Amino acid sequence: MIKQKIGRLLPAALLAAAAVMALLALLLRLSAPQPDASTREGRQQLLGALGWEIDPDSEESKEVLIPDCNTGVMADYNALQQRQGYDLSRWEGKSVTQVSYRVLNYPGYEQTVYATLYVAGRRVIGGDIHSAALNGFMHGLQRGTSA
Repeated sequence: MIKQKIGRLLPAALLAAAAVMALLALLLRLSAPQPDASTREGRQQLLGALGWEIDPDSEESKEVLIPDCNTGVMADYNALQQRQGYDLSRWEGKSVTQVSYRVLNYPGYEQTVYATLYVAGRRVIGGDIHSAALNGFMHGLQRGTSA
């Protein structure tokens, strides 16, 4: 009888624990001071804190319109963003700044790699690390966030 009660309560307890952990992670992310991503120095500081050495002279910046995030490639890309705590669907139809840099220290890869950030106001709202190769790769800004 006790085993049956534990068997029924365990999934609910695990779900509650997962919810608490997700809430704590979100609170830590929101409370941590973020560099001012509207400045070159702030973006370099952010990427440096994530372990990326970039070529500041390679900076390319342009305004882009965030498309519908619910279908096709954009749905997949937004799923990557959500795994790292961002959600571009909140920005659908809005213009944001896309800033890219060449990454100089991607481990074990000799071809060109870029860091791309999406910036609204003073904060990063998304981004990725990707190779320029035809059969390349893309992952989140932190190592270990796969596409």
